[in-house]
Amino acid sequence: MKIIWLGHSGFRIEIEDAVLLIDPWLDGNPVFPSARRAEALAGVTHVLLTHGHGDHSGSAAGIARERDVALVGIYDLINWWQAKEGVKGIGFNKGGTVDLGGAKATMVNASHSSSVSGPEGPVYAGSECGFMIAGEGHVIYVSGDTDIMADMAWMGELHAPDIGILCAGGHYTMDMKRAAWAAKKYFDFKMVIPCHYRTFPLLEQSAAAMVAALPGVKVIEPKVLGPITV
Repeated sequence: MKIIWLGHSGFRIEIEDAVLLIDPWLDGNPVFPSARRAEALAGVTHVLLTHGHGDHSGSAAGIARERDVALVGIYDLINWWQAKEGVKGIGFNKGGTVDLGGAKATMVNASHSSSVSGPEGPVYAGSECGFMIAGEGHVIYVSGDTDIMADMAWMGELHAPDIGILCAGGHYTMDMKRAAWAAKKYFDFKMVIPCHYRTFPLLEQSAAAMVAALPGVKVIEPKVLGPITV
C-alpha cells in the first residue's frame, strides 16, 4: 500500500486493486506542483470527496471526466455533480460501505460544514463526512475536515483504524494539539499523517506539537508526492 500526499487534504492511496484520490484539489493548490499532475492521476480508479468546499472538491469533476472514473461521496453532493457535470458517481451515506476495487470504504461522521460556490453565495452540498478505508490488512481513518467529536469513540472501537489521516491545521479544523488529543483519546493508531496544514500562512506550518503529544506513534509529516509505503 502507498499513501501519497497531494498537498492540503488531497491524497492518493494505492490499495488493493484501487487507486483512490481523496479530496484532490490540484488546480490552484499553492503547494501542488502542476507539472506533476499526470503523475498524481496515473491509474486513478475513484475520486472520494469528504465535502463540497472548493479546497477539497475543486478539481474533482474535471478529474472524473478526464479519467472516466466515478466520484464517490455523500449522496446529495454526488447527485449534484452527476446532474451538473454528467460524470459517473457512487453516492452513499453515513454508515454505508462501498467496494472500490477490493478496498472497502465506509462513510463516517465529521463535524464541519459543506457547500459549493454558487452565483448568489454558498449552495448546500450535503453533509460533511470522513471515511474508514479497509484493505491489505489495514484500516485508514480519513477524518475529512472536522473538530473532535464524541463519535470518534465508537468509530475507533468499531473500525479499529491503525492509520489516521487527520486534519490538523487549525482555524477551519482541529489544530495539531486537538488532533493529537483525539488520536490519543479515541484511537490506537500506529501511524498518523497530518493534513490540511502548511497550505496558507493562516494554517499551522509544523506537526511538532502532534509529534510531542503522541509518543510511540509514528507521526509522518508528508512531502508532496512523496510515497509513504505501508
